[in-house]
Amino acid sequence: MATCPQGHASGSDDYCDVCGSQMGAAPPAAPAAQPAGDASGGAPAQESCPICRTPRAGQFCEVCGHDYSGSGPAVPLPVTGARYEAVTAADRAYYEKVIAEGGPDADAVAFPPYCPERSFGLHGEQVRIGRRSRARNLAPEIDLTGPPEDPGVSHLHAVLLAQPDGSWTVVDPGSANGTQVNGKPLKVNVPVRIGPGDRIHLGAWTVITIREGTP
Repeated sequence: MATCPQGHASGSDDYCDVCGSQMGAAPPAAPAAQPAGDASGGAPAQESCPICRTPRAGQFCEVCGHDYSGSGPAVPLPVTGARYEAVTAADRAYYEKVIAEGGPDADAVAFPPYCPERSFGLHGEQVRIGRRSRARNLAPEIDLTGPPEDPGVSHLHAVLLAQPDGSWTVVDPGSANGTQVNGKPLKVNVPVRIGPGDRIHLGAWTVITIREGTP
């Protein structure tokens, strides 16, 4: 009994009566190497952004704008105390500018008569800025829900991202009303480096000042 190139025993000597392969054909080439996957032979693990850990969906990270074309292996971030802190407050000059420019619902937004400063230490790899939402299961590290509450702040308005050298950048993932750093509007998903003394404006009257923290 003949054997076909696929290894089947066939009673026919011209075409395999199991798979139909021609009996005199050359054996099939070895299969090409498959991309590395998990131990069970499944699909390759999805790549994540080395900066903010968002699953990759293209050349640029959808959250922080990281460019994968020039990226190397992720560099572990140092585990330290809060080198910097973010101090939130109300800025009347910024509020008056927003009202003068006719911002969203400007006529319905009032400047808060009292808004205490609040300090947030910058820890970990990312610090989200926004307003908490039970429906979205969102609890940002810098929670601007209030009181007083700035209605111009999105639930996820901006994100502070730690860098391997200990510095920080800020990125606006696409907030409704935009974000400014030292008076300059941020482009969506384009991170901007920040440091002590820098002022981040968002919403109708909120200002976040970066200061030196406790090492």
